[in-house]
Formats: sequence, structure tokens, C-alpha cells
Amino acid sequence: MKAQAVQTGQRMAPMADQAKMATAQRIEEARYWAAPRLEDAAHRVEDQFAPKVSSLLTTAAHKIDPSYAKSRRWPVMVLMTGVALGAMGYMFYRRNAQQWTEHMKESASDASRWVSEKADRTAGSAEQATSKVTDKAEEASRKMP
Repeated sequence: MKAQAVQTGQRMAPMADQAKMATAQRIEEARYWAAPRLEDAAHRVEDQFAPKVSSLLTTAAHKIDPSYAKSRRWPVMVLMTGVALGAMGYMFYRRNAQQWTEHMKESASDASRWVSEKADRTAGSAEQATSKVTDKAEEASRKMP
């Protein structure tokens, strides 16, 4: 039996060597194929996943850190200052709008007074011209037989 096993081993040795070579070649091809994909995956993790995880961890650290609770005063103060400035700006706008409206009313009344005076002067000059024409017409009608 030993002799048969040795003889079978000698017959199988070339096939085993071929299988070993084929397997080694396939493994090398698989490594050539997998290496760039693993590197791309590593870059994706580094570029996309890691910043998100880092941001998440930083946010969690800020939430549980008691020293950050004091820093909330600044944003509130900035917000309140902005609201106060906005309210003051609105008040100035309303005051200026009201002054402008009053000025426009005064200007309109001045303009209407001016137009009224102009109309009165025009009516007076029209009456004078009419009376002159009437006088000339009467004079011409008297001269006619």
C-alpha cells in the first residue's frame, strides 16, 4: 500500500504543481484587482465617512462639555443686539417716512396755492382781454350805419 501511495503521489505531483501554479497566479490576479479597489475605498472612507464621524464626535463632545454652556451667552447677546438695531432702524424709517409725508403735503398745498394764484391771474388777464375786445366790438358797431 505504501508503494501504491508513493506511485500515486508521483503521478499526482505534476497536477499538484500545476494546481499550485494556477492558484498562485489566480491569487496574484485577485490581488492586482483588489488593491486599487481597497485603496479607493480607503480614500472614500477618509474623504467622506471620517469627516462625518469626526463632526459627530465633536458635536457630542461640545454637548456634554460643561464649559461650552457659558459660550451660549454670546450668540444670544449678538441676536439681541441685532433685534435692538433692527427696531431702532424701523423707528427711524417710520419717523423719516412721516416727515416725508408731511413735507409732501406741504409741497402739495404750496403747489395748489401757486396754481390757484396762477389761475386767478390768468382769469384776470382773460377778463381784461375780453373787455378790450368787447369795447372794440362795441365801438366798431357804433361806427357802422
